[in-house]
Amino acid sequence: MAMTHAPGTLQDGIRAVLNSVCGTAVTVGEPRQLTGGASREVWALDADRPDGRPLPVVLRRDPPGHGDAARMRAEAACLRAAAAAGVPVPTVLASGDSAPGIDAPYLLMSKVEGESFPRTLQRNPVFEEVRGHLAEDMGYVLGLIHRTPLDTLGMLDATDPVDAIEVIYRDLDDPRPAVELGLWWLREHRPPQRPNTLVHGDFRIGNLLVDGTGIRGVLDWELAHLGDPVEDLGWLCVRAWRFGAPAPVAGIGTRDQLLDGYERATGFRPSASELHWWETFGTLRWLVLSRFQAERHLGGAEKSLELAAIGRRVCESEYDLLDILGLLDDSVALPPPASPGPTVHDRPSVPEILDLVAETLVDDIGPALEGNQERQRYLLRICVNLLRTAGRELDDGAGADSLLGDALGAVGCDSEAELSARLREGALPYRDDGVLRAVSIAVSARLRVASPRHLNG
Repeated sequence: MAMTHAPGTLQDGIRAVLNSVCGTAVTVGEPRQLTGGASREVWALDADRPDGRPLPVVLRRDPPGHGDAARMRAEAACLRAAAAAGVPVPTVLASGDSAPGIDAPYLLMSKVEGESFPRTLQRNPVFEEVRGHLAEDMGYVLGLIHRTPLDTLGMLDATDPVDAIEVIYRDLDDPRPAVELGLWWLREHRPPQRPNTLVHGDFRIGNLLVDGTGIRGVLDWELAHLGDPVEDLGWLCVRAWRFGAPAPVAGIGTRDQLLDGYERATGFRPSASELHWWETFGTLRWLVLSRFQAERHLGGAEKSLELAAIGRRVCESEYDLLDILGLLDDSVALPPPASPGPTVHDRPSVPEILDLVAETLVDDIGPALEGNQERQRYLLRICVNLLRTAGRELDDGAGADSLLGDALGAVGCDSEAELSARLREGALPYRDDGVLRAVSIAVSARLRVASPRHLNG
């Protein structure tokens, strides 16, 4: 008996698009939403042509009601241009500003087989051989991207990257002294501009599909633009994209390996100081973009557990920025967490309750999620991390706030916002010892609660 489907569903919308592309009726399975996709939704599904040949596809679409059709059209153009230049990318099957059932700007692509989960690529023995040359492969593929002809990419913009990220930061109205320090340093040490090329904008482990031979696909072109090609190389070296592993390039290889591959593809090799500047810029950029993503939840535009959790991780990039610039005050010692005082309430205490719930989610509920429940596992991990963050904040007490207040007072400021304003105006030098002490205290205190392992990494 033939199955029927409710009209206007996502499944129906994809079927209609595939039927139009293939010129014949296609059997389409149930779409499955994948993890990630903080700004766009990603869905996978299995389809079959009438002759039985499989047609696995992936749909990227904007969240309905939050679409950017021009940006999606640009992404499709980048994929087609990169493919013609020899970059390994999924084949674009169809794209559009909307379609019935899809109800948002979309991009429908062939599915490329490969692993993208960072820790699997970093640790699994299956990828041991490819890890030996993956950093060089990434450099080579970036070189191919930067050699892509621009004649079909006139819709892409080219803006000053420091100015652009500062505009986003100012619009957030969330003053952060660490960002002010970074902006001063970037403008003082800027290297000469290289000729503009296609820049992927988010080339990192997690946006690559890898098998035992190497890179099979480069994904997520939504941030592609015209700019200095070394931007992509620096972004790949940002600590956030090492996912806890020590190697400087994606937690897998060395900067020299990356540049070896890049030089093989392009014939030139950026200097160490040039790469360092762009890695610093990438660190500040991720700091601002992560706060921008969190604002979509915090400002009420889009309720999202994922986006909310990103807000608590901004301090990781603050710390990384101070670290890469050598501006951390190593003499800072935070006071130990406060001992709980007497209370009318029974035990378990609130921190104990949060810890118990987190352990239950990890030990009992998580293992019960079987089969095709990848996204549920992903969301569960976020819940656990947020519960533990809340518990650490309750344990931490007010000692760090008091220490920060004293440090801010020593440079004539009442708050981090005032310190940010005075740094921006140049009223305080960004390398002043008192300034660096106050900023280091604030960032370290946030990080001790939100991500204590990052302090020790």
